Amino acid sequence: MSNARPRPPLATPDRPGRDLSKPLPPALSWITLLVFAAAFTVAYFLFGLAWWLPALYGAASLITFAAYGIDKSAARRSAGRVPEQTLLLLGLVGGWPGAIVAQQLFRHKTRKRSFRRAFWGTVGVNILVLAAAVYVVAGMPLF
Repeated sequence: MSNARPRPPLATPDRPGRDLSKPLPPALSWITLLVFAAAFTVAYFLFGLAWWLPALYGAASLITFAAYGIDKSAARRSAGRVPEQTLLLLGLVGGWPGAIVAQQLFRHKTRKRSFRRAFWGTVGVNILVLAAAVYVVAGMPLF
């Protein structure tokens, strides 16, 4: 006999504003993460990035992963949630790799279209800022 509690439907008449869509293929998230990890590793060794940069991404990713886990647990219990802006800010400051892992493992925040757009926007901004920093560290002028 299963102990699983029935879950309420995601979109209900009393919650018409739900912006749900089909999740992106999980492979897209995993490939993005793997390409980033490979490129970051190459840039770290090739351009001699500071030791704290991978430490920042690692720590931010762990914190972000935990925040997604706490939010998923709260969502299941209908308890107080972690604000989406907090999740997006954590991703923006370097925690997006942890967010991708959490989204896939917890199956959380993968269907709400507006959140997905904002999340991938923060990933893009983070990568552009990191690329600019690597460009400067490599001694190349920006303009």
